[in-house]
Formats: sequence, C-alpha cells, structure tokens
Amino acid sequence: MSESNEEQVRTEVREWLAANWNPSLSLQEWRNRLVDSGWGMADWPSEWHGRDLPARLVRLVEDEFAAAGAVGAARQGIRLLAAATLLEHGSDAHKAQFLRRILTGEDTWCQLFSEPGSGSDLAGATTRAELKGDKWIINGQKLWTTSAHHADWGLLLARTNLDVPKHEGMTYFVINMRQPGVEVQPLKQMNGHASFNQVFFTDAEVQRDHLVGELNKGWTVAMTTLAHERRRADGARATAEQEGGPVRQGRIYEEEAAESATLLEPYKWYPQRAGRVDLALPRAVETGRIDDPVVRQELAKLLSLARATEWTARRARAEQQRGQPPGPGGSLGKLAASHVARAAAHVHTIISGADALLSGDHSPHDGTIAEILVSVPGGSIAGGTDEIQRNIIAERVLLMPKEARFDTGPFREVRRN
Repeated sequence: MSESNEEQVRTEVREWLAANWNPSLSLQEWRNRLVDSGWGMADWPSEWHGRDLPARLVRLVEDEFAAAGAVGAARQGIRLLAAATLLEHGSDAHKAQFLRRILTGEDTWCQLFSEPGSGSDLAGATTRAELKGDKWIINGQKLWTTSAHHADWGLLLARTNLDVPKHEGMTYFVINMRQPGVEVQPLKQMNGHASFNQVFFTDAEVQRDHLVGELNKGWTVAMTTLAHERRRADGARATAEQEGGPVRQGRIYEEEAAESATLLEPYKWYPQRAGRVDLALPRAVETGRIDDPVVRQELAKLLSLARATEWTARRARAEQQRGQPPGPGGSLGKLAASHVARAAAHVHTIISGADALLSGDHSPHDGTIAEILVSVPGGSIAGGTDEIQRNIIAERVLLMPKEARFDTGPFREVRRN
C-alpha cells in the first residue's frame, strides 16, 4: 500500500472515531459498534469483523485509537489465541458463534493442553474424547490452565484414537467450561500467586459440531495455537498507548478497568517472571554495587542479551506486519526471553546478596526482587519448555536431523509415566 493509501487509512479511522467514539457509552455498547465497523481487528477478513487490511497497517489504526483515547476490542487472556485458531481452522459456524463475542469481551477462554503425565510431551496427552450419540464425552485431567476458573470456553486437545501413533490420534475441541462434569481447582505457586488451575473432566460433554478441524488431526490445529502463543511470548507489540493523551474519564473506562482487574489478575506476576531487567541498573546504582567490576560485567552481559532479544522480537513483529504466519521462528524469541529472565535473576542476586530472598515491607523493592527469583523458572516452562524450543529450533529452523524416537507405534502400546 502506498504512502497516500496509508494516509487514507488514517483519515478513515479518524473520521469514524470522530463520529462514533463516546466515553459515556457502556463497554458492551461501544465494542459492538466497534466490531460492526471492522476497525477493532482491521487485519481480519471483512466477513469476520475486520477490514482486510495488511498486518503492517494495524499499527496506524492503533495509533489513531490511542490518540483519541478510544478503547479497543477485547484482547486480555488467550482470547486472540482462540480467535486466531478458529480463523484458520474453524468452520463458518464456529466463527459466527465465537468470534464476535471474543472481540466484545462477552466470552473468556482458557487453553486445555498440558497434563500431569505429559506436560512437555503434549502429544502424550491421555484425556479421552469418545463419541456417544451426537456428543463427545470427555474424561481426564488438564494442568497449568491459566484463567480456567473464570473461563466460559476452553480449547481442548483430547485423544480420540489409541490405535495410531500419538500425534495422529488427537482431536481439537471447543468445550463449554460452565457445565456439570468440569471441575476447576486453583494451584498455589511458590511465589504466592494462584494463576493456574487443574481441571478435571468427568463425563463432560462437547457438542459434535464443536470439533475444530478434522477428526484425529488435532495436532495440526494445536500447532497453530502454540505458534501464536510463542509469537506473543517473544515480545510482540501490545495495543498502542500514548502518554499525554485524552483524560480517561467516563463510564466506558470504569467498566474496562473493572474487566481488566479481573481478567489480568492471573498475569500480574508475569513482569517478575520475565526478570525485571528494568530494575537491574537502578538497583546496582542505589546499592552502590555498580562500583563492583564483577557486577558491572554481569550487568553489561544482561543488558546486551536483553537488547539482542529485543531485536529478535522486532524481527518477528516485522514478519508479522508483512503478513507472514507465525512459525518455528517464534521459538527463538521465547527461548531468548527465558535466557534473559535467568540472567536477570542472577544479576539481582549478586546485587542484593542474601537480601534478595527477603519479602515484606523492609525487603528489596518490597519483596519484588524475591518474587523475581521464585517466578523466573516459570518462563522456562510455560508455553513449551526450553528443551522443547531447542528441539524445534534444531529441527525446523536449522533443519538438523531429528532425534531418535521410541514412541512411534500405536499410542496404546507406548510406555507412559
């Protein structure tokens, strides 16, 4: 698109916002109006609430929304992972039922992949789905499910065939989380938060037409979900924000703040999980440890690694803006991010010493440093462990030979646990 066409997009967004944006509207009223316009997700297909714009122009739209102080479509949680998966693999009926309510924020979602006996080995999942009459009956257990306690719908990967290799016998479903037979139990973490849940299915039901993709081809669909998740994990850009913009006063802002307080609660420790590189240099200065040559050396290593990782994330964003689908390259960013987090935890430790273990009012940064130390390990596990990312990079980016496998036969014959 030429520069003149880019200006045309800006003009159209400004004119639409001038005619429609009203902070006194309710959040639902505004988001329904936004979804009808297509500006909420401008790079989506026009038939599914978008405007068919190339991904690189989404930034222009977001900038205009930020300048006007306008609230965007609902993005918290894994909503957009669900939407991206349904856009690529869902039927028209799925898109009609779910996409609009995702963007208006009326439905919340969770991702039901990992299990107690097969966390990193996603294809080793044993949760069963059996077709009985016109419904699938689900039995099993999922683990590490963020936001399951307030989700309306779940993205479920379940086994539908035991007599084929494990990757070939899984099917992808959308399951109603608010039904009998679905039990959600929060899990307390060592950092004091309870962001994750374990979910038990006992004869839970899935409508026959809530199968996404093809029967026994769920692995392909799951890879789409994970590719988008890893692209987000590598630092992909959030919705635009501008300092010094319009004052955020009005009913819509109050409702948005209340919604965010609930939906973002499970994620409030994620900055600590990422290592809080931003605190490292100020901590070294305020403690006087900046004069220690070893501390300066480790700090320089951390800042260099963080900057290189930022460039990797920018490259991924540039690919996204060119319209390239997420692929194995997302594993590079995710692996780099976990390396940065560990390096940051190391630097915080050598700066604060034993005080880094303290929590409470008189601890370093009111316990933030201690929370970093106990939260950072989560970054090397969530969304696929570092070991899984290395395998993906080796086999799908560097095109190295695949490692030998021992689990290629029918799943019922594969040794587990």
